[in-house]
Amino acid sequence: MHVRKKKWTRDDTELTLLAAPTSLWYLIFCYLPMFGVVLPFLSFKIVPGAGFFGSILRSEFVGLKNFAYLFRGGQIWILLRNTIGYNIVFIILGIVVPVTLAIIISMLRNQRGAKAYQTMMFFPHFLSWVVVSYFVYAFLNAQNGIVVSMQKAAGVATSNFYREPNFWIFAFPLLNLWKGVGNGMVVYLAAITGIDGSLYEAAVIDGATKPQQVRYITLPSLKPMMIMMFILSVGRIFYSDFGLFYQVTQGIPRSIYNVSATIDTFVYQSLRSSMPYGMIAAPTFIQSVACCVTILLANALIRRIDPDNALI
Repeated sequence: MHVRKKKWTRDDTELTLLAAPTSLWYLIFCYLPMFGVVLPFLSFKIVPGAGFFGSILRSEFVGLKNFAYLFRGGQIWILLRNTIGYNIVFIILGIVVPVTLAIIISMLRNQRGAKAYQTMMFFPHFLSWVVVSYFVYAFLNAQNGIVVSMQKAAGVATSNFYREPNFWIFAFPLLNLWKGVGNGMVVYLAAITGIDGSLYEAAVIDGATKPQQVRYITLPSLKPMMIMMFILSVGRIFYSDFGLFYQVTQGIPRSIYNVSATIDTFVYQSLRSSMPYGMIAAPTFIQSVACCVTILLANALIRRIDPDNALI
């Protein structure tokens, strides 16, 4: 049987050129660095003139020695507790609050007001954590911060917020929510816009109230999007936003280290020290493997509960 070969068309060329920059970006920044996955198992040292790959080949294999260092000191448990604990709170708030706000804004009859609220909530998403850290410092610095000045004017004892661990336990979720709620809300608002309006019209004819319309139409329609966002968030549960934890706290002072140090900040601080590269690469290897396992487990759980909305 003769198989007819498909000809390369102009559309194929245009689509290839369109995909080329993204493919090149992934190749350079995602796939080439994967050769470094062996670093946690080596006593890696840079050999002059050998280059990166030559240095890897000439480095001594030490097995799990670099991982033993992390677990022996007990510091890894603090890093894991903070990284996972904060991310669980971020995931819950990052779904509940944006969905709620998206539903409320979609019900507003004043479209100008809805656009204004949407813009104001979305604006912080475009600010870098470096800029946010200066805003926070203007409010919280112990010398002439706005909050400290208000405390002085009220005649109460001033606080040094950069040395109070209990304050940051609540500050991190609030700051993360403030900066990211607008982006999440826009995603869910777009999903609400795509819901068939005839469903609401039929519900109104049947006498359904607004809460009933939300419960039986809006939320079920948003479920696939919520599941997808949940799986993607769970896939990065072992990663943290470096800017939030390091920049906003002004470099993680020692007094709040136990409530603000995460795996990513530990790696950065280790790179600035004289710690061997293999020991620095060990926690990042744990991150990658743990996130891969976590996202597969989350998808498997979703597939058992609701097979139609699983990603794979």
